[in-house]
Amino acid sequence: MRALTAAVTAGSLVLGFAVAQLSGVRALGGVVLVLAGLWCARLWWLLSGKRAMWVLGLTYFAVFVLSHPLGHLIGTWPAVLTVAAVAGAASYALTRPRSALLSVQ
Repeated sequence: MRALTAAVTAGSLVLGFAVAQLSGVRALGGVVLVLAGLWCARLWWLLSGKRAMWVLGLTYFAVFVLSHPLGHLIGTWPAVLTVAAVAGAASYALTRPRSALLSVQ
C-alpha cells in the first residue's frame, strides 16, 4: 500500500496537470488533484495516523503551489515532474509499510 499511495500521490500531480493542459480547463485538473488527494489522505490516515495525514496533505498542497513559480524557472513539465517526485517520496517515506502494520496488530 505504501508504494501504491506514493505512486498515486506523484501520478495525480502529473495527471492533474496533463488533464488541465490538454483540456484547456484548469478546473478539470483540479478535480483530479482533489479526488486523488482525498483518496491518499484516507489511506495516510488509516496506515500512518492523523499526524502523517496532515503532514502529507499539506506537503501535497505545498508542492502543487510551488510548482507554479518553479514552472517559470525551469519550465512547466520539469516543474511538475520535480514536485511529483518530491510528493511521492514524502508519501513513501512517511507511510508505514504494511509489514509494520501487521506487527502492531
